[in-house]
Amino acid sequence: MPIWYLGTMGFAYQAWIGVFYPAGMPRRQVLAHYSQVFNTVELDTTFYGTPRETTVRRWADSTPDHFRFCPKVPREITHEAALDLDRGAAELMDAFLETMTLLGQRLGPVLIQLPPGFSMAQSPQLERFLSHLPPTARYAVEFRHRSWYTARTADLLRAHDIAWVSLDYLKLPRQIVPTTDFLYIRWIGQHGRFEQRGREEIDVSPQLAWWWEELQPHLDQVPVIYGLFNDDFAGYAPGSLNQFQAVAGLPVTRPEFAEQGRLL
Repeated sequence: MPIWYLGTMGFAYQAWIGVFYPAGMPRRQVLAHYSQVFNTVELDTTFYGTPRETTVRRWADSTPDHFRFCPKVPREITHEAALDLDRGAAELMDAFLETMTLLGQRLGPVLIQLPPGFSMAQSPQLERFLSHLPPTARYAVEFRHRSWYTARTADLLRAHDIAWVSLDYLKLPRQIVPTTDFLYIRWIGQHGRFEQRGREEIDVSPQLAWWWEELQPHLDQVPVIYGLFNDDFAGYAPGSLNQFQAVAGLPVTRPEFAEQGRLL
């Protein structure tokens, strides 16, 4: 069986106060509390810019050695520069990675999320960018244009030892294609679907069962699996994560205080 790193996309949400975090918990203690429940987190905040070194060091100091951070590459690199080395993407990425390596052993895969309009026609641009990436980190690429869903993409990622992100997102294909020694799965959902984000609003058990069934052929082949959940998937990411753990027969970890009951 693989090592599982399961967590949520982001962790500092006001809607989780009193549900996942105790009411009145100081903000500086939130990450430490989170890391006692789940063993990884995807850093959505880094999408909006490279954080300060002091912030990254504080993240590392707040979490145990086994915890893993999965930072999302800043949009300045993926969306504005479109990974184009001639537009400064290499220098920006180098600076970002230099900062994120301050996490030390807690640095998990770096998520390169491509914009929806970035198509297979730009594959030379992507390949140049991937060739530039230093071996100081591991990487996972998320494609949001359907033109990428071909065997050619798998070959490209395998050549660079990079993971192909699996998605549960809108009308993009749901699939698991191993291209390196770990899987990276994102349960995203539809953005802005729920007004409240402190409880599960819909039943996603059929989707989770589908994913678990699709994972079966890979469980003895891939040593590490990262799985990240968004509030938009069912209304409350920690609840969705716990439900997946139950489906997979994994230990369900909950906060030490009474968690608000599920709607369903």
